[in-house]
Amino acid sequence: MSTLGGSGVEVSPLAFGAAVIGNLYTEVSEEQAHQAVTAAWERGVRYFDTAPHYGLGLSERRLGEALRQHSRAEYTVSTKVGRRLEPSGAGGDDLANGFAVPATHRRVWDFTADGVRRTLEASLERLGLDRVDVVYLHDPDDHAEQAFREGYPALEKLRSEGVVGAIGAGMNQAEMLTRFVRDTDVDVVLCAGRYTLLDQSALADLLPAAVERGVSVVIGGAFNSGLLADPRPGATYNYAQAPGELLDRALRMKAVAERHGITLRAAALAFCAAHPAVASVLAGARSAAEVHDCADQFATPVPAAFWHELRDTGLLATEEPS
Repeated sequence: MSTLGGSGVEVSPLAFGAAVIGNLYTEVSEEQAHQAVTAAWERGVRYFDTAPHYGLGLSERRLGEALRQHSRAEYTVSTKVGRRLEPSGAGGDDLANGFAVPATHRRVWDFTADGVRRTLEASLERLGLDRVDVVYLHDPDDHAEQAFREGYPALEKLRSEGVVGAIGAGMNQAEMLTRFVRDTDVDVVLCAGRYTLLDQSALADLLPAAVERGVSVVIGGAFNSGLLADPRPGATYNYAQAPGELLDRALRMKAVAERHGITLRAAALAFCAAHPAVASVLAGARSAAEVHDCADQFATPVPAAFWHELRDTGLLATEEPS
């Protein structure tokens, strides 16, 4: 277990990303969702991440239900603020936003202090919890001024009141997260897709700043939305079809991994976990079988010779991992 910054909140090295049990892209049954969370618990996962955005609250409801059988002191839950849910009578589905659920609500961008509190209260109700351990500002890319001026101070107040244990921001970019690390007193940032075998942009400023400031980093998107899990024609990279150049690079990495007796999935997870700033790696899974596979890959030792060959062949430009 690792502690997030100076917060005292502990997280397991492998974390469960609950977006998929919010019916990300395709439906997941209640039973499948429950089994996935249960399998994660059985494999030692004690950190679970969710958000109102994931399935218009479905992810939070399912996660809370699945965790109810366990002692609250034994696990860590994070959720997010910034997208407030309001009832909608529009009908139809939410697939335009990536989730196979009825469009019962609409998302309203809201990083005001009032919006932060209202969103968190609604999340607690859906989760069936009286507290969450970590709250992130969720994707404030186009709302930086409000997020820094109103949203962040609201989280800081919640932390000082003991309502939450740790605070931070979660984004698919490294630049603004670096600003959070340098200019605020966040405990943790969640960086998705920007520190992977194919994209090390977080290495330029974010990760060194986190080490310097004692801020923890949680890495999401280790597979860049699919390409590093299963590189093949039609595979996705950052939620769009992977460009040919990146597909070729991933296939070459896969061949190197196989020569060293490991999978590319194992290497992708190991790469994210190895940096000293990283406290936990988030992985989503929509079934117990996917959870067990991910846990198996995460536990697989990756030989140093694999990293050396990646660097020698120009497939990896960093000195991490050694």
